[in-house]
Amino acid sequence: MLCVLAGIALTAGCVTNIEDTGPIPEKVPVQVVPELAARLPPEIAAAGEVVVGVNVPYQPNEYKDRHGAIVGFDIDLMDAVTAVLGIRARYAESAFEKIIPAVQAGTYDLGMSSITDTAEREQQVDFVTYFTAGVRWAQRTGAEIDPENACGLRVAVQATTIEHIEEVPAKSEACVAAGKEPIIIDAFDEQSAVTNALVLGQVDAMSADSPVTAYAIKQTDGKIEPAGRVFDAAPYGWAVAKGSPLAPVLRDAVQHLMDNGKYRQITENWGVQDGALDTSVINGAGS
Repeated sequence: MLCVLAGIALTAGCVTNIEDTGPIPEKVPVQVVPELAARLPPEIAAAGEVVVGVNVPYQPNEYKDRHGAIVGFDIDLMDAVTAVLGIRARYAESAFEKIIPAVQAGTYDLGMSSITDTAEREQQVDFVTYFTAGVRWAQRTGAEIDPENACGLRVAVQATTIEHIEEVPAKSEACVAAGKEPIIIDAFDEQSAVTNALVLGQVDAMSADSPVTAYAIKQTDGKIEPAGRVFDAAPYGWAVAKGSPLAPVLRDAVQHLMDNGKYRQITENWGVQDGALDTSVINGAGS
């Protein structure tokens, strides 16, 4: 999801950010693993917490419930990982493009906001992979949108995401190269505004990470539906400073949850099990 580019112009919009008010799955109980906890960097062990930079809303991965608490699949998984390590996660809200620079600067111990692990980003931070997602388009129900032939259409994306920076622009460039009209890209600050723009007919289609599109479709009571297939699957990763000793500890903690079935249970609670991994790695962009 996240990119670290700055200075991107956003499309203005008067869309209300309505966050989910549906039922939240119960937390999956996990036990501390002392031998993993003992490997935490001393400053984190002493603090008893990791500071996690996160951007909301991006349902179902990270968003706010009706009481303003940050919830979601990513949150439940990180809470389980930190429980294995005998510490807690403290979530700090941030703009998308500021998370990775803040990790580099040491403001956050890690960044977690459905960040796609890419080779380019691995030059800035290390990633601990924990999930895989592709890109999925959606259309208003009954429309006939082909993501591979969307020339001249208006497509909504969340600003600074892979869809905004790479995927839809590449499709637009292919249109121009073929002598056709470019895709008009409308970028919004929040995914909820992207979905609303499609529901209201302000755009012809939207593009987002596959679990996000699936959740948006579920929440709109049949107003939108999938368009085309899932493509360009890639791993999500937790971003940590280059060379940080926290990376292998996080990897082994989430691997512990993968091996004992708790990880799978968390993915199923949120309906995102199609993107579940069997193995976590550090810097998996080339895997």
